[in-house]
Amino acid sequence: MSDAKFQDGGEGPLRLIAQDGEDLKVISTLVQDAVLPVTELTYDAKRRRFALMLNRFRWEDRTQAEQVGRAYERVRSVMVVEDVLRVQTQGFDRADKDLILSLLSLEFTPGQDGAGRLTFVLAGDGAIALDVEALEVRLDDVTRPYRAPSGKVPQHD
Repeated sequence: MSDAKFQDGGEGPLRLIAQDGEDLKVISTLVQDAVLPVTELTYDAKRRRFALMLNRFRWEDRTQAEQVGRAYERVRSVMVVEDVLRVQTQGFDRADKDLILSLLSLEFTPGQDGAGRLTFVLAGDGAIALDVEALEVRLDDVTRPYRAPSGKVPQHD
């Protein structure tokens, strides 16, 4: 048996769970440059669950697309964080229903006994911070991939 490779993602939908910092790095890489309307953020305090629906660039397919001369793709994905105790946002107005957020990375700062703070770092100095009792993040692709509207690989300064 060998370790999975980045290219093994192929055409199938991703279904991933992160329960520690190393796992989270994989998910963070895959959701880099995802975009989502601010209206797609939900927090269910009773169930202690934070969820978001995002349009992520298919980084795992980039090389394949370039090799065969096919368009780059995005896919709709759901990310769910369990055991959320508190949610804080900064740098954007949650009441602006037309606002589109761009996700740059996920960062986890451990606390005591498995608790910690999960931060969604957004473009434009925005952030979403979740205080969690334990780290559990799920990422599930929920649609078939579609042609990236820009036709380009996301770039950063």
